[in-house]
Amino acid sequence: MLEDTTRIAAIVPCHNEEITVATVVNDLKKAVPGITVYVYDNCSTDLTSQRATEAGAIVRKENSPGKGNVVRRAFADIEADIYVMIDGDDTYEASHLPEMIETLVSGPYDHVLGVRQDNQESTSYRPGHEAGNMMFNRLTGWLFQSQVTDMLSGYRVFSRRFVKSFPAISKRFEIETELTVHMMSLRLPSTEVPIDFRDRPDGSESKLSTFKDGFRILGLISALVRHERPRLFYGVITTILAALSLLFGLPVVWEFWQTGLVPRFPTAILAAALMGLAFLLGSVGLTLDGLRRARRETSRLAYLGLPAVSVPEASTSELDLPRQTVRQSPATRTSLAS
Repeated sequence: MLEDTTRIAAIVPCHNEEITVATVVNDLKKAVPGITVYVYDNCSTDLTSQRATEAGAIVRKENSPGKGNVVRRAFADIEADIYVMIDGDDTYEASHLPEMIETLVSGPYDHVLGVRQDNQESTSYRPGHEAGNMMFNRLTGWLFQSQVTDMLSGYRVFSRRFVKSFPAISKRFEIETELTVHMMSLRLPSTEVPIDFRDRPDGSESKLSTFKDGFRILGLISALVRHERPRLFYGVITTILAALSLLFGLPVVWEFWQTGLVPRFPTAILAAALMGLAFLLGSVGLTLDGLRRARRETSRLAYLGLPAVSVPEASTSELDLPRQTVRQSPATRTSLAS
């Protein structure tokens, strides 16, 4: 079973969730007795803080708007052994939490992702959100060479060393993308658990914007590729510039070979400039790749300086949590640290 001293903290970011926050807090406490629930009121204008306090949560305020700012603040301030992140809109089933914690501990893993399974007759996903999620999953998996089934899920369980080694740069809903890329970049032990997903209750409104948040996520992915895979990022630009240089320059060279004259000086200058720029950006990519390697090694050492989730010698099947059958879907993928 889990040690009596194991600290489990749930982080619940909220913005105007007075209708649902008390239900989320009560469900978490029911699912995992002894869990400490932190509700972060992010610029709410309703009774979110009051409802959360009445339900027994520790309420803190984050005045910088955006879920990313909440996660950044919570990860810095809260001290625990196991961290849970769940939205305050009551769309995730808190009853899956014992299963996710047991999976984290039994691995041991540093990151357990709740993969949303819509079991309702009418889908809980907006069509745009579902299509966008699939696109981002495939794009991120291809760019960072590691597969993920639901990278935009807001229901996750982390070890302490994941949380304390996570830089948390994002400000808004793109924080889930940054969490996923952090796991992929450091090749942290991670797995996925299917979870139920449902509609918001009547009167509760979504804060997501399909296109606005989608473009933010695309921008973050682009920035993360530039920082985490500079050889790929600058290599593509270098190849394009070199190809354009050859396209413009080869006719000029051929003309000079035939006539000994260079009648198109502007084209020749453009071709030479493009090739020079290609070599420059290629050199930048190689330099940044070396710096990335050093930075990643430093991050890895910082990660290793924190203890893993400790498990007593007794069987992990005896975890002192409400029992629930672990359901691993065929799509579940596991990434192991090297």
